[in-house]
Amino acid sequence: MKNLILKALQQEQPISGEKLAKSLNISRTAVWKHINQLRNSGYQIGSSPRSGYYLIKSTDLLLPEEIGLNLNTKIMGKRIVHQKEIPSTQDMAAELARQGAIEGTTVIAEMQTRGRGRKGREWVSVSGGGIYLSLILRPNLAPSQILQIPLVAGVALVKSIEKIDSLQPRIKWPNDILIGKRKVGGILTEMNCEIDEVNFVILGIGINVNIPGSLLAAETTSLASSLSEEYGEHISRARLVQSFLNEFEIIYGQYMKSGFDSIRDDWKHLNNTIGSWIKANDGGKETEGRALDIDNEGFLLVKKENGDVSRIISGDISLSNRAG
Repeated sequence: MKNLILKALQQEQPISGEKLAKSLNISRTAVWKHINQLRNSGYQIGSSPRSGYYLIKSTDLLLPEEIGLNLNTKIMGKRIVHQKEIPSTQDMAAELARQGAIEGTTVIAEMQTRGRGRKGREWVSVSGGGIYLSLILRPNLAPSQILQIPLVAGVALVKSIEKIDSLQPRIKWPNDILIGKRKVGGILTEMNCEIDEVNFVILGIGINVNIPGSLLAAETTSLASSLSEEYGEHISRARLVQSFLNEFEIIYGQYMKSGFDSIRDDWKHLNNTIGSWIKANDGGKETEGRALDIDNEGFLLVKKENGDVSRIISGDISLSNRAG
């Protein structure tokens, strides 16, 4: 109901409580209660005895009613669980999935106290400055295919960020989002499976949106950045989440219907890894060479100096300017 009231306030301002009550088939008292709940959530809503309610300023929080305003999905984000502070969105989403939560359920937090990236690394979660969300997926896939999920998500995430004027993000295989040489986002997938069957996948997305560069430098490394630092202006986190969920539903649906090969060309167009000289480190095993391509399963193909081609299944990748 709060979603509908917000939509009405965006479309017509001011609007009377009586008109809202009639259009939503609720009482004027119920309208007043919902308006007050929105105010308590951070929305600045004015009112006039003669003209009605009007929206002064939206909240900067990632509330379900804010994200849902322009969400055009049938699955992704139709249920959003919002938390002000939480240890990890991944952990909460996994628990909801074990309880039977539907595909597309989204857990989103303003701050994480134990956010993590790949291989258990800490993901710095600054309150109100980033997007920290986890999506429950229930794909009909073999466990060996799950590596493709972050590649699919990467395409959706880059396309969403590209809608912010002048930003040109790129994907570093397999799961980092970079602008230039600086990392602004990452993707994490964790699955619950049997030997030959996936029960559910938790897709984690972390994006540095409105985090000052000074804070990132203090908390992480000089190679980290945020979208606002690169763009030069404050960016709406809610609109970016909407855009990602809309894009991901389309691309994920295409992937599930037609396989990874159907989005492989898009990934190759949006990456910065193929053609680069790289070092891949996976648990102490290091491979160095030129990244040639990704195969139909999403693995990275690297040509070493001796001419041999290695197939990289997972690992940390560093890019080099070396020629040859």
